[in-house]
Amino acid sequence: MISKLVKIQNELKAPKSQYNSFGKYSYRNAEDIFEAAKPLAFQHGLFLSISDEVIEVGGSLFVESTATITDGEKSFFVKAQAGLDLNRKGMDKAQASGASSSYARKYALGGLFLLDDTKDADATNTHGKGPQKAVATPVAKPQLKINSEAYLKAIQAVTNKQVTIAQVKAKYDLDTVVLGSLLKASKAE
Repeated sequence: MISKLVKIQNELKAPKSQYNSFGKYSYRNAEDIFEAAKPLAFQHGLFLSISDEVIEVGGSLFVESTATITDGEKSFFVKAQAGLDLNRKGMDKAQASGASSSYARKYALGGLFLLDDTKDADATNTHGKGPQKAVATPVAKPQLKINSEAYLKAIQAVTNKQVTIAQVKAKYDLDTVVLGSLLKASKAE
């Protein structure tokens, strides 16, 4: 299974064929990635799916998308989240949730297929408001794994109000399970 996924990751070409005329940048969306990935998944006998779930983290809503590829026995998946603002100006609730879903799906698929978005304008676009600034390449943060020594220290520090969850997030990459346990710990008396 893993060798098939590696082949797809190396064969997949999902160019940024969409264009934002307001921001003057090219980008790819989830549909572009699906269009490129489905024939490769079929060719290698794999099934590709994506699902969404609305979750609440710290009083804020997020759409969490899970991109999964499977051979029927083994599966690999990647999750991505996007904030959900149901009161977004100029959008009704369906449009706002659809926009968040599309964004989360794009990044879940991008993670599953290792698509490089370093030159993607989503993170750097100012829509013409202000001068362009150089953007530093983010340094990969270590994953905070459940029940690791660092995890146990983080839980204790959050419980004792020595650090905030934001401080832990700044230092570590957190999955939703770890984030949920940190939220519980922060509310413990």
